[in-house]
Amino acid sequence: MNKRMTWEEIENTYPDKWVGLSEIEWDGHPPDVRSAIVKYVGKSGGSALKRQIAGEDIYTTYTTPNNLCPLGILVSRR
Repeated sequence: MNKRMTWEEIENTYPDKWVGLSEIEWDGHPPDVRSAIVKYVGKSGGSALKRQIAGEDIYTTYTTPNNLCPLGILVSRR
């Protein structure tokens, strides 16, 4: 971690993981990441989101090989 990677490298290195990114170079507009530095990797988005809420300057997203989205992201909890 702590080296600049393209989005393709991030997806290939950390497949099906939540990542916290910093120093993002956007490919046009968010959420399209061209490259970034990976600061956090995990199976749960909660830990990365807690870091973000606590003030850490990261963008939290999920690596989705083949553009597949985990069901948990799409389902709202009430």
